[in-house]
Amino acid sequence: MVVLLLLLLLGDAQTPARPPRPAPPPAQPPRAPATAAAQPSGPAFFTSKMPLSELQNKQAVLDTSYGTIVLDLLPEAAPTHVAFFITRAREHAFDGTTFHRVIARGIIQGGDPLSTDPAQAAKYGTGGLRQLRAEPNAEKHTRGAVSAVLIPGERDSAGSQFFICVSDQPALDGQYTVFARVAEGMTVAEKISTAAATDQRPTERIVIKAVTIREKPAPTPEPFSTESVADLAKAHVTLETTLGTLTLELFPDRAPNHVRQFLRLTASGVYDGTTFHRIVPGFVIQGGYLATRQMPLDEKQQAFVRKLQPEFNSTPHVRGTLSMARGDDPASADTSFFIVLDRAESLDQKYTVFGRLTGGLDVLDRIAGAPLDGETPRTKIEVVRATVTR
Repeated sequence: MVVLLLLLLLGDAQTPARPPRPAPPPAQPPRAPATAAAQPSGPAFFTSKMPLSELQNKQAVLDTSYGTIVLDLLPEAAPTHVAFFITRAREHAFDGTTFHRVIARGIIQGGDPLSTDPAQAAKYGTGGLRQLRAEPNAEKHTRGAVSAVLIPGERDSAGSQFFICVSDQPALDGQYTVFARVAEGMTVAEKISTAAATDQRPTERIVIKAVTIREKPAPTPEPFSTESVADLAKAHVTLETTLGTLTLELFPDRAPNHVRQFLRLTASGVYDGTTFHRIVPGFVIQGGYLATRQMPLDEKQQAFVRKLQPEFNSTPHVRGTLSMARGDDPASADTSFFIVLDRAESLDQKYTVFGRLTGGLDVLDRIAGAPLDGETPRTKIEVVRATVTR
């Protein structure tokens, strides 16, 4: 029943509750499906003359009115589906179509050629089908999977319509052909899924402006992974906050891995929109906690968030010291940091010092003096922008 709910061309709609983590929408008895757009009797299925070598290492770039989504195509799993998608994209068949169906934090569905015409809105979801035979494979419908839409009960009815899983949809495994995965832009897909909708139909046109095919870029080293300690020492971090600007120098000679990660997180915008969420007068101010961030991280940002092994050193925790917060496990530090307000011997060699404040002591005092409820500021103290300078 979950399968029919998710991909029924015109099924019942219920907005699922919003759990802490995305979850599949609840199963509901479906209505009878709408009839797909008229096709010639005995459909002529698409066949590809493109060798596998021409399909490999390709990405599809979806330029949408909500932002860009990049797909890694999977020719080893579904060569005919990939060849069909590439062919249709190069024919500009997707340009001007819409994401015509959304389930909040569940799936988004698009690619119907009828959706280029607003006058055909009542028929959205019925076009472009019965052109591909199923290509069963072992790919799972996990978050980011891109699969071909089917007419319920017709295994060989795929075509230009596709859906993107915004959350894991295990009930679909083995029944729909996964032919791509989102490489970049899951936050865009999630935003599309939560667009205002009536009966799963967005109230605005969410347009796929263009789909282009490109070679998958060669892997590049992570930022700040190859620089020498001397080069890292030239980098400074500026935190522009709602109470003023803090400037930090870093100590790569004492905690190189902490410095590399802090620079990566800063340069990729992870700290933008976070807050100083904890203030202990005479002790520390603490920031960088991702739960305080206004927007979720994108895929690239999330990839930089990882646990750090401790790099305890002999640098004392004095006024202005920059150190990394952690839980009970010494190897649990990731993004949250603190700046010391006064000598704190109890922290020495138990928390990793990796920098110090060089500008903005008056701002530090303003933050430390903010009105509190316990250790929580009554007014949000936001890091508007964090930047790396050299």
